[in-house]
Amino acid sequence: MIQIFTGNGKGKTTAALGLIIRALGHGWRVCLIQFMKKDFRYGEIEQLKKLSGIDIFQFGTDQLIDPDHLSEIDYTEAEKAWEKARDVILSDNYDLIVLDEINVAVAWNLLPVSRQLELMALDTSAELVMTGRYAHTEVLEKADLVTEMKEIKHYFQKGISAREGIEF
Repeated sequence: MIQIFTGNGKGKTTAALGLIIRALGHGWRVCLIQFMKKDFRYGEIEQLKKLSGIDIFQFGTDQLIDPDHLSEIDYTEAEKAWEKARDVILSDNYDLIVLDEINVAVAWNLLPVSRQLELMALDTSAELVMTGRYAHTEVLEKADLVTEMKEIKHYFQKGISAREGIEF
């Protein structure tokens, strides 16, 4: 099955992390691949690294990406993440595979949507979860489950910055 968590609301990665915890609790083998998230101290990743049964691969840089000013390393890291995702899906070593922020990587043209669809078409028994805003229509159509997080109200609008322990 393929699950998509998308939308402009908070909680897409958090929902995927909840699935990871649930799967680990049942003894599943889990792989988390993060697009555009590397070399930054995320509390959830620090905790997950302490658990057995999960492999974590991060790609990108420690800087936020400006979609209007993409650099060569942004493209290179997205391609590396895609290659790792393909290898992991084909490996048959995992029961749950989460591709965090792949929808954004595609929306920002770091990867063509055809590459994401290619991953979705690979033969695997693993549950595949893809997160991030801006999920492409073709991706939504191909998925078995789509959840859209919708922002109703957010404290960012009041100028409150991302908070340790809550957003990272």
